[in-house]
Amino acid sequence: MIGLFDSGVGGLSVLRAMVQDGINDDFIYFGDTKNVPYGTKSKEQILSYTREIMEFFVQNKVDCAVMACNTSSALVYEELCAEFSDKIKIFPLIQSVAPFFKDEKETIGIMATSATVKSFAYTREIKKLNKNVEVIELECQDFVRIVEDRLYNDASAVEYIKKKAEHLKNAGCKKVILGCTHFPYLAPILSKFAPAVEFIDPAKYLVDVVKKDLIFSKPAKISDGRAFSTFKFYVSSAPEEFKKSGSIFFDIKDEVHLAEFAKC
Repeated sequence: MIGLFDSGVGGLSVLRAMVQDGINDDFIYFGDTKNVPYGTKSKEQILSYTREIMEFFVQNKVDCAVMACNTSSALVYEELCAEFSDKIKIFPLIQSVAPFFKDEKETIGIMATSATVKSFAYTREIKKLNKNVEVIELECQDFVRIVEDRLYNDASAVEYIKKKAEHLKNAGCKKVILGCTHFPYLAPILSKFAPAVEFIDPAKYLVDVVKKDLIFSKPAKISDGRAFSTFKFYVSSAPEEFKKSGSIFFDIKDEVHLAEFAKC
């Protein structure tokens, strides 16, 4: 069983990418809707939230947990790994993505939430393998609100997107990693303002890492696209709102449950 978690609906884009890439399994997705967004929270808060989620996964016999959240990957992966790696395999987003840029020579841009940018996790992980590449991280916290509220035609929102895209374009970035699971939904708009820049959804790299691990350990879990998967969705608050908001990321046909531990 594969568990995925995020602070809200954004991580559903990772689930969708996994299914589209032929990964078949029993999936549990947890959206921490009571504490969204993680991007403005402290490390201590995020560690407290994600510990509960990992305990929830362990209780539900999850084999591997996908951190479908850049902020938690940036701030608490090491702590979660130290506490839970003997019980569950953990796939962190940023640490899984960084090796794919070990040979990059051009300046790499990062668009991410406030907490992710302040951590410099992308810079740190990429430079472990590629010491000479320049990495520029740019805080784009309002992208989360723009996506969740679907403000694609709002003049002030579009101006904000334009400003961020042009900042990295003018800084000489040829590739920009969209370091939050919400951000890939703005790629078409970003590309209008910086057409020469490649805006990258890191989920595809994370999915590739998970898929290779499954091919090695559970080859039957990879198919040619036929669907044999089951899905369970849990949240920490507002299940109906999650189902409605999540529809832009994933076709949720199943009931969304309020997790028991979140009722306390």
